Amino acid sequence: MKKLVLLFFTAGVFCAINAQESDYQLVEQTLNYYMEGGSNRDFNTLKKAFHETATMKYITDEGYKEVNALEFFSGMKTGSRIDRKNRIAEITISGHAANARLELEYPDFTFVDMMNLLKIDGEWKIVNKIFYKRMD
Repeated sequence: MKKLVLLFFTAGVFCAINAQESDYQLVEQTLNYYMEGGSNRDFNTLKKAFHETATMKYITDEGYKEVNALEFFSGMKTGSRIDRKNRIAEITISGHAANARLELEYPDFTFVDMMNLLKIDGEWKIVNKIFYKRMD
């Protein structure tokens, strides 16, 4: 009986770990849609990352701003690939909620993006982005 309980416990832990790894990979894929879409000036790829009601909140010289993320990025101009390095610095997942910190490194500055994601109808989507422009 003890072996049977141990077997079920081990199987449950294994399934939970695999589910977490799978969600991790799916969150990573969503973040890559954002980073690669932005780097390649490809709005169609970038918009795969965002929920349609996603917001972007940030600070400018004029103060606090809040906009719909897809409306903000829809003005993206096509062109050659942007000279930047993309890095996922951190991902944390708790059930159907996740957050991530990204670093988009340009030659003279780095955008530090903080993304909040939700698993909606089986898909991870960015629902909120805040960011800081760090001068290097």
